Amino acid sequence: MARSGIKPGDSAFAARLSRELEGEVLFDAASRGRYSTDASIYQIEPIGVVVPRHERDVIGAIALAAEAGVALLPRGAGTSQGGQTVGEALVIDCSKYLHGVLAFDADARTVTVQPGMVLDRLNLYLAPHGLFFPVDVSPANRATIGGMTGNNSCGARSIRYGNMVHNVRAIDAVLSNGETRRFDEKPGDDTLSAEMLALALREGDEIRRRFPDLLRRVGGYNIDRIERNMAHLLVGSEGTLGFFTAITLDLQSIPRHRVMGVCHFPSFRRAMELTPAIVALSPSAVELIDPTLLALAREQAQFRAAVDRFVVGEPGALLIVEFAGDDEAEQKAGLADLVACMADSGLAGAVVESTEAAFQTAVWEVRKAGLNILMSMKGDGKPISFIEDCAVPLDDLADYTERLDGIFAKHGVAGTWYAHASVGTLHVRPVLNMKDGGDVAKMRAIAEEAFAMVREYKGSHSGEHGDGLVRSEFHEVMFGERLVRAFEAVKDAFDPAGLFNPGKIVRPERMDDRSLFRYPGSRKRQ
Repeated sequence: MARSGIKPGDSAFAARLSRELEGEVLFDAASRGRYSTDASIYQIEPIGVVVPRHERDVIGAIALAAEAGVALLPRGAGTSQGGQTVGEALVIDCSKYLHGVLAFDADARTVTVQPGMVLDRLNLYLAPHGLFFPVDVSPANRATIGGMTGNNSCGARSIRYGNMVHNVRAIDAVLSNGETRRFDEKPGDDTLSAEMLALALREGDEIRRRFPDLLRRVGGYNIDRIERNMAHLLVGSEGTLGFFTAITLDLQSIPRHRVMGVCHFPSFRRAMELTPAIVALSPSAVELIDPTLLALAREQAQFRAAVDRFVVGEPGALLIVEFAGDDEAEQKAGLADLVACMADSGLAGAVVESTEAAFQTAVWEVRKAGLNILMSMKGDGKPISFIEDCAVPLDDLADYTERLDGIFAKHGVAGTWYAHASVGTLHVRPVLNMKDGGDVAKMRAIAEEAFAMVREYKGSHSGEHGDGLVRSEFHEVMFGERLVRAFEAVKDAFDPAGLFNPGKIVRPERMDDRSLFRYPGSRKRQ
């Protein structure tokens, strides 16, 4: 959209919003500063923030933003690592007031919630009914369902339950023209639905040729799922197509029994080599922890005792393997099979076994705190997110990780590794100083070389954390020009004025544009 003359903190625009909305209007410098960052390397000052009290405020804010020519940015908890939730836009934050349960059917195992509902709160509501929502992201105590839906979040147990796109049944949304509508498995008879169905049919061969055949592909728009459910097109759209006001989710029964094996390996490569055999045992999760994360965790009092309990010696890598289900004997048999698998591979006695819930919780707390633990690394160099959720087929995981370590060595940097070995998505972060222009240049070079290698393995460059500012630029390299034009056609059909979160997924900025960075030494945009 053409940029309006309205600048961050514009008092006249703030006054109009305050007159016409009942929610909070936050245009002061401190509020704009708080909403200028997320969990990424980027920092962009917003125009201001609206905290709506009800859906009428959302519709009103969209109308006023459209009239003023101001971009609009839906935001959840701001846990995005790709810069999805920052931009020179009017930010709408639903987490304070729009966080209710709108409908619940225990028998059908469905729930409809407002976008500001936090995952942990939802699961507390569901637990007395023996149900839970299974997309278990690490920041579950703050991540909102709206943000998770916009991001197509995944979680540690996606090998069992899939991603958000596999667990969302319907989405109610407000479009940029003010229209409110429901997207679900029923094909609409309107022009927009017809356009999308025609696009899916037209691009079917190219989609099959260029989309990686992996669970963990969240890059671009889900044009491969339009014919199944139009709501799935909006999942992972990062707030670029419409504003979600209600999300209907499929639920799962809480497993009655969980057991865990913490597998110790002499080297990182050995852990990657054995991952396919371990996944073949049908666990509910297989999560990696590397020595760097373990060493940093031991430095923190809150994690030291847990690490000392589940780590034996100085392993080259750990795989946390969980089996979960209603039959206790079946889960214990899975754990026994894991121990046998390790022994058959020359690693007898290398599994710390647990059937105790408290022990397992302590292990999971260390794993879930992985990013925070890594960011405690002292000095200006930090583990930086930009290639952290590439996904490759499991059979290629050992070679891929070894070659990626070679790229890091070539550029004189170290890397940290953890997370979802089960689905070939490892959160790998090179340690770089984003205040240093030389390291910024290394970041770009590493990204280009890493994505070229991912493409060679027919992998996914965006496997969990979305596109945002950091990966959208690489869609053409990964998907090809024709599918990028198809993504643009989707954006233009839903949002012809470019109102919603511009510059994400389509028509992006360069990922290494230092004017978008958080760190000192970068130029701020004029």
